[in-house]
Amino acid sequence: MENLILCHPRASSSQDPNQAIIVKCEVPQTIPNDHVLLEVDRFGFSTNNMTYQALGEASHFRYFEFHRAPDAEGVSSTTHGVTPVWGFGTIIKSTHPKVHTGERVYGYFAPARYLLLPVSSDANKYAFFVPRPHLPPDRRPYNQITRCAEDPLYDPSPTAEDLTMLYRPLFWTSFWCEDWLHSSNYKGGSTHILISSASSKTAFCLAYLIRRRNSLQGSSTRRVIGLTSMKNIAFTKRLALYDDAFDYESFNTSLVGDLARGHWIYVDVTGNDTLNARVRDHFRACGDSELVTCIALGLTNVSASTTEPSSAASWGSGLEAPQGGDSKLEHFFMPEWLSIRKQQLSVSAITQMQKEVWTRLMSDCGTWGVSLRRVCGPDQVKAAYEEIVKCGLAPEEAFVWSLWGENRVYGSTAKL
Repeated sequence: MENLILCHPRASSSQDPNQAIIVKCEVPQTIPNDHVLLEVDRFGFSTNNMTYQALGEASHFRYFEFHRAPDAEGVSSTTHGVTPVWGFGTIIKSTHPKVHTGERVYGYFAPARYLLLPVSSDANKYAFFVPRPHLPPDRRPYNQITRCAEDPLYDPSPTAEDLTMLYRPLFWTSFWCEDWLHSSNYKGGSTHILISSASSKTAFCLAYLIRRRNSLQGSSTRRVIGLTSMKNIAFTKRLALYDDAFDYESFNTSLVGDLARGHWIYVDVTGNDTLNARVRDHFRACGDSELVTCIALGLTNVSASTTEPSSAASWGSGLEAPQGGDSKLEHFFMPEWLSIRKQQLSVSAITQMQKEVWTRLMSDCGTWGVSLRRVCGPDQVKAAYEEIVKCGLAPEEAFVWSLWGENRVYGSTAKL
């Protein structure tokens, strides 16, 4: 059987990392013990995946170390990387005694037709795990392959699977970030949360969860303000998830007076140091406001040519790093907080928390105006990637890709 896998040149290779290369290679006829061979049906692709690619070689993230690039003509694991994607697939071969052929699974896959993975000994009825001892232990959530038959969040309908691929990875980052903020009473009772890259899914899911917390507490005192680019301001306001939204160019003249008064948390999703400095300077100049903390949540403002973005260089273990003035930059990395919560809460309690909020999200996200674009076939996926590199990805667009032909995915466009 012939495999196809989507690769990109590493930034360190001195080649253009914005190339999309579809590599052909053979699928092994026999597989080693304690391995599974997956047929990858389809996978989501968003700005989040562009961030994975940009940070593929960054020392704290190492996204290119989850799946090895194949050795083929002009391609090797030292010169090329494989950007991980969240997707669905079916096990077509298994040599692990606890994992069976025919199972539907969801996980952190390679963008390929087929994927061979080792399986560790700690498989359970809900999931099995890919051993990656070269990566830190807190990467375990990325090593988990969910067994759909026992997943309480799974809905087998094609639309629900598409929504899962698009929202589940981003949403849980936002969910656990809000949980982390809530655990500190929003850093001592802060009443205003400013979120950059407000049109991104990570940002507006965080806004959604903060508003949900307000509703559960019967309070409207905590306000959520979005910052975004001028071209995305209309979409951001249409979401109706922010109490107000401002563009990057004019927020320092709009967010003044009574609007600026109070204790603020700034959540940085862009990873843009210049913007972050402007935000800190703005609040220093506002006499009736206090910027309690700055939180680094994401890096939407990085490109594939970045080998070690400045905002990523200091990430690690949730430590605080002075950034000048009276505010500090805290880094939120979901796997690290989740490992703490797993010591504080039972598995059943976490499962129930997630099921309740996920069910609600699946109902509410249909009002947000995000359109799904399905792309099938290697040439079409390559062209779609090149279109994103050239034109960017509009916040109201979401992609589901498949390296199989059109008959594998039904329809071409749907409204979420």
